[in-house]
Amino acid sequence: MNKLILNILLAITSQTSFSQILKQPIPDKLVVLTFDDAPITHFTFVAPLLKQYHFNATFYVCEFPPNYADTTKYMTWKQIQRLSKMGFEIGNHTKNHKHVNKLSKQQLIDEMSYIENKCDSLNIPKPVTFAYPGYDTSPAAIEVLKEKGYVFARAGEDRPYNPTTDHPYLIPSYTTRSNNKAQIMDALAKAKDGKIIVLTIHGVPDYEHDWVTTPPEMLKEYFEYLKNNHYKVISMRDLLKYINVEEALKVIQPNFKKKTT
Repeated sequence: MNKLILNILLAITSQTSFSQILKQPIPDKLVVLTFDDAPITHFTFVAPLLKQYHFNATFYVCEFPPNYADTTKYMTWKQIQRLSKMGFEIGNHTKNHKHVNKLSKQQLIDEMSYIENKCDSLNIPKPVTFAYPGYDTSPAAIEVLKEKGYVFARAGEDRPYNPTTDHPYLIPSYTTRSNNKAQIMDALAKAKDGKIIVLTIHGVPDYEHDWVTTPPEMLKEYFEYLKNNHYKVISMRDLLKYINVEEALKVIQPNFKKKTT
């Protein structure tokens, strides 16, 4: 077969496969809010603010060592249960915020199963999305996520998410900090042309990890901007409305090299 014709056929097949990944077109101004590590301010400040703005979000919970038992810094499981009852997604962030590239397959299964079992004991829906602690990924984690039936997993990289080229277990996100407002505002402007912006937010404020703190007034500014500019703000599992995960897993190969915008 002529090489040019073969390349054209391959391109058509690829385009058809990519189109099947999307259940419906990705709207402009689509933003996913995710909150990591279960700091107390997610319950006392963030959840009421989300309700005020009618935004959805995912809370990626863990028992952050060594001070998880300190309820002045971290949520209790009863408070996490309350977030679920309020309609927010509870996602898996491992039991003890363990970096997956430092765990054996069985250790990762145990870390994830702990969170699943805690959720089950409190009638919280079984987590179906995962966030990598420290943004470290690994091929073994991809295998575990698939075996456990997860649909999405969030990493870092500070770039937009393209559902037709980014693996559903390697979704990129931007991390909000006290000193990167300009970067976040620039990122929000990129939520168009099939790209989705995923934000990773830690404590608001974060009493134990000040290098990833987000000041409360800054989060309010972001929310006000999202509302006034008519963004659609969803949780990670809400992406199922737009993305055929089964097809994406078939078509898109995991790429562990950091990409750029």
